[in-house]
Parts: sequence; structure tokens; C-alpha cells
Amino acid sequence: MVSEKNIKAANELKEEMQKYPVIGVLDMYKLPARQLFEIREKLRGMAKIRMLKKNIIKRALKEMQLKNISELEKYIQGEPAILFSQENPFKLAKIIDSSKSSAFAKEGDVAPKDIVVRAGPTSLPAGPAIGELQKAGLPVMVEEGKIAVKQDTVIAREGDVIDKLKADALAKLGIEPMEIGLNLLAVWEQGVIYPKDILFIPAEKYLEDLKEAFGKAFNLSVAINYYTPENITFLLSKAHSEAKALEINAGVVSPENITFLLSKANTEAKSLENKLSL
Repeated sequence: MVSEKNIKAANELKEEMQKYPVIGVLDMYKLPARQLFEIREKLRGMAKIRMLKKNIIKRALKEMQLKNISELEKYIQGEPAILFSQENPFKLAKIIDSSKSSAFAKEGDVAPKDIVVRAGPTSLPAGPAIGELQKAGLPVMVEEGKIAVKQDTVIAREGDVIDKLKADALAKLGIEPMEIGLNLLAVWEQGVIYPKDILFIPAEKYLEDLKEAFGKAFNLSVAINYYTPENITFLLSKAHSEAKALEINAGVVSPENITFLLSKANTEAKSLENKLSL
């Protein structure tokens, strides 16, 4: 049975969500209080954050009458919180991403992405560390008295739980794979859900995709002779060239081609004269 306290909290959350066009789901797992304070300060005036129990958030999302908002439920994980804002989701994602810092991995941490140890020399002297790195799954050898990694190696895949051997190995190598900061999992805006993998695509990638899409659309519109403000100059030039070629092939005289046709006729006459004189 759901307690009155939880029902009240869910109703208050629903009222809050009704006031904002942008609603996000966060995971606050292992976020230090100091960093949470700093992030709240950065987002002041742009967004609000409320930490609540999973069952309260899920209840509120299920009961909301906003289009597709219940879809946010599947993104809830860890220690959830709800973000409310009037701002563009991608602008929020950029601010949140810029506030993150790196940290060493600890036993039990979940890899935020594939953790790759690059091939090459390390600062570690030959000794017991060789065995420790090998136990963690790293191919190592000794070069000029120092430990070197033979080849690029994925020591943990995204979502893997990092064990003590791997955490210690990464620390010895000075690799800080963990990201400390708000984990924005998904954002709802006016019926559209933007998951994490969409929100954090670099702006440069969007620009490249737009250029590629424009190029393909332009080529298609030209191929089917579909006139647009962007291709009208090209299509008119193409049509003019094709009409000119058709006139010449058909021998139709116009002010534009008279010089060319006379020159062509002269060349053909000389060629015929040469053949007849043989």
C-alpha cells in the first residue's frame, strides 16, 4: 500500500512538472555534496533539481497527462533526481557536461565508457608492478628499465563493474577514467525524448551531418529537376547549357550560337573539300 506521504510527494512533483516545458532525469550516484552545490550554482536561474525516491518519481511520471513523459521512467537508475527547466535541452547538456571532472576509479565503480590503456612507455620502473598490471589484463613488457604497454587495450567496457585489480592498475598508470558530475540520462521536451547519446553529441558532429544532408538533398533536387532557392541558379545554368547543345545538334540558328555554327560549318566544308580533292 502506498503511503499518504508518498502520494503527496508524487502529486507535488506532478504540479512542479506541469510548470516546465523541459524535464530531465538525472542519476546522482556518488556525486559529492560539494560538486552538487557547485552545479546548482551554475544552473541557478536556468534549472531546478529535486532528489526523490524512485517509486515517487515513477508514480508521478505514470500519472502525468503530458505526451510521452511516462517514457522517462525507463531511464531512471541509481540515485535519481528530476531536473526542471525552461532552457534548450542541448544547452543544459553542454553546461552539465562542462561541469564534470575526472577521478580515479575505485573498486565497484561502473565504467562510464570504454576505458582504454594506450600502448607505449609508462613512468613505472620494472618490478612488482609488472605482475599487478598483467593480472589486471594488460599486456606489458620492460623497455629501458621501464614498464611499457605492448598494445592499446580495453581494460573495461562501458557499464562494466571495475574490480580492485583494474582500479589499482589504472591508478598506478595515472589514468582517471571516472567522471564526477551530474549524470543526465534523458530529457523530455514537448513530447520528445532526448536520451543521453543524443544530448551529448559534439556540435561539430551535428554540423558535419547537416552539411552531408544538405549535399545529398541538393544532389537529389538537381537530379529530379526540383527547383529550390538553393539550386535555382545551378538548374537554370544546366538548362541553358542543355538547350544550347540541343540547338547546335539540331542546327537551329540563334544569335547565341550563330558564330559557333558558322565555324562548325566552315570546318566541315574544309574537311569535305579535302576529301574531294584526293
